[in-house]
Amino acid sequence: MEYTPAKHIVYRDKGYDWFGTEYKMNIYRGCCHGCIYCDSRSDCYQIDRFDTVRAKENALAIIRDDLRRKVKPGVVMTGATSDPYNPFEEELQLSRHALELISAYGFGVGIATKSPLIVRDIDILLDIMEHSPVIAKLTITTVDDDLGKRLEPYAPPVSQRFAALNQLTDKGIFAGVLLMPVLPWITDSPEQILALVERARECGARFIYPWFGLSMRSGQREHLYAQFDERFPGMREKYTAAFGERYNCPSPRAKKLYGLFCAACDAAGILYRMDDIIKSYRMGYEGTQLTFF
Repeated sequence: MEYTPAKHIVYRDKGYDWFGTEYKMNIYRGCCHGCIYCDSRSDCYQIDRFDTVRAKENALAIIRDDLRRKVKPGVVMTGATSDPYNPFEEELQLSRHALELISAYGFGVGIATKSPLIVRDIDILLDIMEHSPVIAKLTITTVDDDLGKRLEPYAPPVSQRFAALNQLTDKGIFAGVLLMPVLPWITDSPEQILALVERARECGARFIYPWFGLSMRSGQREHLYAQFDERFPGMREKYTAAFGERYNCPSPRAKKLYGLFCAACDAAGILYRMDDIIKSYRMGYEGTQLTFF
């Protein structure tokens, strides 16, 4: 494991539009999942050797000091640019001990991950729920393990992520799915979207938050196209013709898919609008509730 210096790790978030979190935290830098579409690979994030995971030096001491300096507790988001449950976490347990600090200082937590290792820390998540909101987000882009392997070659199989989702919801943790990106001409069929909603329902998902498209910008675009040439021959040409140099690249079927998705979620009792998700997971924690529109 390599280490990288850091002065602070828990930062104030700039807005409440992303799952109502007040703070953000990344203990690791880089990612080894190898997802062909990852936006965090973009040049703007300035993460050199992105595929090499590095932990931040003295992470736990820094997180402790950052938390105790905060005037107001809130929800700490982790997993935005680097998965907190990468394979090294199983031994290092930095994310686990950070959750213990979050609980000790009276903060809530929002976790985004592609790893079933999150279930190891259910005990701490339940401790945090005694005083603060908790939301767990499993990124799942397909129900097909084989297709998932082509898109996310070194990430845990999607079937294991669904199993983790089931374990989280069985324990009463507010957990659901980040359905993003939805890749045009690869994962944007009605059959795939409806199958994912059904599988999430079977696992007790409280929410699914979708994006029917993907982002492409410098650094990430070139990597994606190189991966297309290897894994999805001919797809580069489709994307180049449809999107050019655009950043926001919606599926041509986005409007139809969203209608089908909403109807399926409504029938299953699954939330999918951001404000509804935020209100639901923060319900009962009036001290950290947000003021909505």
